[in-house]
Amino acid sequence: MSVTRKRLAGGVAGVAAALLVLTGCGSDDGGEKVPETASGSLEHLASEAGCKPNMQTDADTIRQAICKDSGEKFVLATFATDRGQREWLNGAKDYGGYYLVGRKWVAVGAEKTVTALRGRLGGIMEEGSEHMNPGGSHNKSGHSG
Repeated sequence: MSVTRKRLAGGVAGVAAALLVLTGCGSDDGGEKVPETASGSLEHLASEAGCKPNMQTDADTIRQAICKDSGEKFVLATFATDRGQREWLNGAKDYGGYYLVGRKWVAVGAEKTVTALRGRLGGIMEEGSEHMNPGGSHNKSGHSG
């Protein structure tokens, strides 16, 4: 296994543990107005989200922090490459949860928290598979993953 894959796997394991604490099932009524998708460093995205990041992983390929928004915790991760992000998402989504996905970044948390973040950061909502939807992964546009 390459060093990059080991780091990505470590990041997935960290988020998987956080998901066990952070996620909950619910419904999304949709129809919210979404801003243009944010971009930039983890610190910039955290600032846009209104949180002070508690850094968990600071590597060349992935930077990951725990943030709080109105008392709700979420994970914010940035990636060096689009491919690294997609590989990380493919592994992480097996653990369930809700994902807000932008270019080279992901926010992970409870549905209501991620939905609120979408109003500040833009991005695309995706839902993990295992705990919420054992039959497979679906994003909010209705496409199967």
